[in-house]
Amino acid sequence: MKSVSWVGLQTIVIKELTRILRIWGQTLVPPAITMSLYFIIFGELVGRRIGQMGGLDYMDFIVPGLVMMAVITNSYANIVSSFFGAKFGKHIEEILISPLPSYIILLGYVTGAVSRGLMVGAVVLVVSMLFSDLQIANIGVTVLVVLLTAIVFSLAGFINAIFARKFDDISIIPTFVLTPLTYLGGVFYSIDLLPEFWRNVSLLNPILYMVNAFRYGMLGVTDVPLATSLTMIVVFALILGGICLWLLEKGVGLRS
Repeated sequence: MKSVSWVGLQTIVIKELTRILRIWGQTLVPPAITMSLYFIIFGELVGRRIGQMGGLDYMDFIVPGLVMMAVITNSYANIVSSFFGAKFGKHIEEILISPLPSYIILLGYVTGAVSRGLMVGAVVLVVSMLFSDLQIANIGVTVLVVLLTAIVFSLAGFINAIFARKFDDISIIPTFVLTPLTYLGGVFYSIDLLPEFWRNVSLLNPILYMVNAFRYGMLGVTDVPLATSLTMIVVFALILGGICLWLLEKGVGLRS
């Protein structure tokens, strides 16, 4: 059974990675172009007027947030489009009737989505070097946070894909939930600048913890204690992972 699971996991992961690399012009290039525009418009043009943010040059301040934004959106988008495509094409049924445990199926798709998130994050980080000469303050925290964040949003995308019934359904959450939360998650500003009420409201945004933990790893500064941020990210990952496994076991949106 272990060998069957391993082969099944390899097959799903290879399929996902092949899909990402085969259409690299759609999966890797657009984020690099989009983030370059962010660096030029917000970092160069707007940043010159702002000067510093949180004691840092504004360009350096926004780099971690933009990298994290790319990781979040691409991890989510990869798994929601891939798994829903399998549902829509009816070939997900071949996986469901196989002897593969639910956690292997989930692990395979999440691994593919995390891989794309990390690839895009690396591309954006390289692009940022053209505009900034920042040094990574803590490589361990940086890698841990970006990996956990990619896992969290891969799991969230998986849930979206399970409940989606048409292609329009996979764009609703990214458009009306993910994008606003990302922009309000401290990517472009420090929440210390906000009035106390709005600062407390911002603390309800899960992306805030991810952006700040990643900023701590890269720059050594954060608006939220690192331990709090890491705890929140791990809790989100465990809760979403449990929900995904339960939905797979029950066949919700898959066997009906």
